[in-house]
Parts: sequence; C-alpha cells; structure tokens
Amino acid sequence: MIGALELGLIYGVMALGVYLTFRVLNFPDLTVDGSFTTGAATAGALITLGHSPVLATLAGAGAGLVAGAVTGVLHTKGRIDGLLAGILTMIALWSINLRIMGTTKPDATGTSNLPLLRADTVFTPLRDADIDKTWMSLAIIFVGVMLVKLVVDWFLSTNLGLAIQATGDNGPMIASFGVSTDGTKILTLALSNGLVAGCGALVAQYQGFADISMGIGLILVGLASVILGQAILGQRFIWIASFAVVFGAVLYRMIIFGALKVGLDPNDMKLITALLVIAALLLPRWGFLKKLPSLRDRGGRVAPREPAPEPAPALAAAASTGTEGK
Repeated sequence: MIGALELGLIYGVMALGVYLTFRVLNFPDLTVDGSFTTGAATAGALITLGHSPVLATLAGAGAGLVAGAVTGVLHTKGRIDGLLAGILTMIALWSINLRIMGTTKPDATGTSNLPLLRADTVFTPLRDADIDKTWMSLAIIFVGVMLVKLVVDWFLSTNLGLAIQATGDNGPMIASFGVSTDGTKILTLALSNGLVAGCGALVAQYQGFADISMGIGLILVGLASVILGQAILGQRFIWIASFAVVFGAVLYRMIIFGALKVGLDPNDMKLITALLVIAALLLPRWGFLKKLPSLRDRGGRVAPREPAPEPAPALAAAASTGTEGK
C-alpha cells in the first residue's frame, strides 16, 4: 500500500503538468505520452553511463521542455492543429527515445529497455537508510511533491502566470492587451512537458527500469488524476486546484491498487482508467457530488444565494408609478 501511495505522489508531478495544459491553457496536448518516456530514457541513459542521478533527472526534465516547445512551435508558428501537433511530436519521440536509450550500447542503434536495479538513483539514499517503502519515505516524497506544487502555484500567481491563465480563458482578449499568446502557449507546453518528463525520470528510477512503452496511454492517467481530484475537491482557487490533481493521482493509484488486490486482470487497467474518467465526468452532471457539500465548500465553491423575496404588492405598485403611496 505504501508503494502505491508513493507512486501516486510521484505521478502527481505528471498530473500537475497535465493540469497546466488541460485546465489552465485549455489545450489538448498528447505530447505527454512521448515526453514521459523521453524523461525516463534520458535519465536512465545518463545514470547507466555513470552520471549523477540528480543531474540525470534534471536532464530528463530538460528534454521534456524541448519536446513541449516543439509542439508549441508547430501549433503557433506552423499553424498546425494543437491535437495534431501533439500527436506528431509524440510519434517522433518514439524513435528519439529508442536512440536515447541506445546511447548506452554503442554497437546498437536503439534499445527498448534500460534496467536500473543495480544503479544508484535518487531513491538510493532511502534504501541505504533502510527507510524505503516506509511512512518516513512516503513523508519525504510528499514534501518533495508539495514543493513542486508550491512552485507551480507561485508561478501561476505571477504576471506571466496570469497571462497564461488569460490565454486559456480568452486568447483574443489578452492578445488585445499586447500579450503574445504564441509565446505563452509555447512556454506553457514546455513547462508542462518538463514536469511530465521529470516525473518519467523519477518513475524510471523508482521502478528500476526505463521502457519504451511506459508512456503509452499516460494522457488518460493524467486526465483521470485531474478530473477525479477536481471533481471531489473543486478548482476555484489555484492552490486547491493544484492540490486536487495531486490528490487525484494518489486516488487513481489507490483505485488501481485495490482493483489488482481483488484479482482483476492487469490487462484491464486501461479499461478501468477509461471508466474512471467517464464516471468523473458524468457524476457531477447527474448531481451525485452535490451530496458532498463539505468537500465542495472546502474546494472554494461559492454556495448558491437564496432567492430574493418578492416585494410586497404595495411597494411594487409604488415603484411602478414612481411614488410610495399614501
């Protein structure tokens, strides 16, 4: 169970990246399926070649930044539909990721799997201190993820962050104030995929391998985390919305953990994820979550106002004639 919680928290970094594009920028970015693996492949290759795990993780996030920027340039400068731009980048990254992992084997043009079980990773100090998979390690990972969340909250509260939010809400309006919407889109896509790739680098080190197929269907996991968390906790305030997506990532992992515990086939996990997203989208429309007012109120939802009482007939008549009556 602790392992599922830890993995859920790590995937919370990926969910924050999806939140930036899906909610803040209102952009359907499919690059994440490729950039997640790019981060894992870059970090895995550098660690295998003997480099520092911390630098390898940062390099993985940097590779994701580049991938997201490419999608942004294709969309804004190339005038390619956003969905198609993400798909094109994702497809290109498949071959690039094979090349990246192939750098560990000079005789090969590419490899689809990099084992990291015997290599030092960012989680090695936890194992050396004999606190791996304990509540202490869970608390350390939680603090790390919350620091990333706070940085995202701070960034979105800056002038640039507000411009990004305005771009997602009403691009033509913010462009009329002189803001380059092309620039905000490219920056947001880069930051989003940087977070996703950084998460991929951490997941590869946590699980002990980087694999070419580990990012397939990841956008569905990210959407499930965002939608589930915000359906429960709300999204009116930035700090609650960002916490909600991390909570959603943990909740998603716990649901998958429970599904596996009761004996469901691992091959059905993608189907379960799709059903979770459908349920999270439909249940609020059917009024199911209205039965949880305490959770919604904590999420910053404003309670509906009571209807104003109708004026007395005499006052209404006076108002229509411009006098108060005798």
